[in-house]
Amino acid sequence: MQGKPWERKSLDFKVHSLIDKVYKPLNLYIAWEKANKGSGGVDRVSIEDFDQNLHQNLDEIHRLLKEDRYTPKPARRVWIPKPTGDKRALGIPAIRDRVVQQALLNRLQRIFDPLFCECSYGFRPGKSPHQAIEKVEGYLKIAVNGW
Repeated sequence: MQGKPWERKSLDFKVHSLIDKVYKPLNLYIAWEKANKGSGGVDRVSIEDFDQNLHQNLDEIHRLLKEDRYTPKPARRVWIPKPTGDKRALGIPAIRDRVVQQALLNRLQRIFDPLFCECSYGFRPGKSPHQAIEKVEGYLKIAVNGW
């Protein structure tokens, strides 16, 4: 019997609590390795500044998350030009918030990505809006030309 599309494809693991896995020092370090690009947020802490005190910064994130006292900072808003001449807003999170976001993604993606249908393209690794458009165009060709 085939399962429902939203059912987990693999029952290799169960998840009971996530936050202790999010703030594990190794996960925070891996998150830093993935999130250490771009400019800083409203606190004006740069990648270089964060990296100079990396262990202290990661220890502080670990402690705040463990004590349930972590509070993200507001995103810094910058305006970037569009090809039309208009501008669009872009929110730049603080470096520490980027690390926490990546640490969460490291844990949540492993749990939830297997539940998504193959036809789901939004914000998934190895999937892009361009691939989604190509898929739709393929369906349209079939609909117009027939099987």
